[in-house]
Amino acid sequence: MDGWWQQVVDTVISEFSDLPNITEVTRITLRLLMAATLGGMLGFEREQRGKAAGMRTHMLVALGAALFVLIPQQAGISDADLTRIIQGVVVGVGFLGAGTILKSTNEETIKGLTTAAGLWLTAAIGIAAGLGREASAVLSTVLALIIFYLMPKFSGGSDRT
Repeated sequence: MDGWWQQVVDTVISEFSDLPNITEVTRITLRLLMAATLGGMLGFEREQRGKAAGMRTHMLVALGAALFVLIPQQAGISDADLTRIIQGVVVGVGFLGAGTILKSTNEETIKGLTTAAGLWLTAAIGIAAGLGREASAVLSTVLALIIFYLMPKFSGGSDRT
């Protein structure tokens, strides 16, 4: 029985070997929390304005984008292969954003473009956080919040998208 139980324990330990030490656990946790938090900040703004994609959506997009680049980095993927993964994330989030865009048939208005662009930017911020570019991710989030909050005041109307 000891031999069987030891094999189970060894298998479980080997399955969690992608986080070999506290340094890696801290690094991964920080990057993922940073992505989710920054995405949540953008999503909170969108939610406050009653837009289709709110805080949870933005958090999941940022967290997913960070994870898509973080895991291949851990696996030792080449930079060229990582760029293909990033391309896939960008395209995939573009399709997600397209789902937030609505064209009214009785009016000539399109709604959701700003939310779609925000989701796209949220993915980019998640990628930056996942790559360990936290300062760039924070700066991009601050600039996005400035755009979300201040630009409608300068454009002379409400933010319809």
